[in-house]
Amino acid sequence: MKKSIVVSGVLSIIAIVMIVIAMTLQVNKDYGKIDASRIVSLNQVDIKSMASSNRVIEVPKEEVVVEEKVEEVPMEVASQSVEPEPLPPPRVEVYENMTIEELSAKLDRNLNSVLSGYGNLIATYSLQLGVDPYLAVAIMLHETGCSWQCSSLVVSCNNVGGQKGTPSCGGGSYRSYPTMDAGVIGFLDNLYHNYYEKGFTTVDAIGPRYAQSSTWVSKIYSYIEKIRAS
Repeated sequence: MKKSIVVSGVLSIIAIVMIVIAMTLQVNKDYGKIDASRIVSLNQVDIKSMASSNRVIEVPKEEVVVEEKVEEVPMEVASQSVEPEPLPPPRVEVYENMTIEELSAKLDRNLNSVLSGYGNLIATYSLQLGVDPYLAVAIMLHETGCSWQCSSLVVSCNNVGGQKGTPSCGGGSYRSYPTMDAGVIGFLDNLYHNYYEKGFTTVDAIGPRYAQSSTWVSKIYSYIEKIRAS
């Protein structure tokens, strides 16, 4: 009886040992099949351990970029701007290296009496027509005497070139003009249309058609030189 009990006990122990061995093998086998995704990261914290621990776990905060405050510097008030001086107008030479103002002044230095101050009108209109202004003034001075004292034909009838025609000046053959401006323009128009336009553009070519005097050409040349030198 005792022998059977001992045998039974040994078998029971062996059976238990076999069960434990089998379970151990099964556990090891299951451990080899653990998915890597289920492995707890070392950075993970056990909630229960946290609850029972007095240590404070610092959780990293998201980095915040703080913009540096730029101190506003008040702008200096600019001094009142100074207007630049206007540039002088370009020099425009119209005749013998002279501007219209210089040419007008030169002609005026040769015009006296009632023709005084008409240099600008003569210079401007002569150049507009294409007439030599020296030649035009030279004829005026010779025909009117305005290099010193103008003749009565100029003073009374504004005829500056000894022109003939109508309306008549005092019933004679010389023409009368209502104003001095009209007389100057009329003379220059006559010089252009009846001489320049027909090809008579020099003193020598104009002389025989303008006057019967054989000295007319030489006197006109003398006046031209006097004007140029003034």
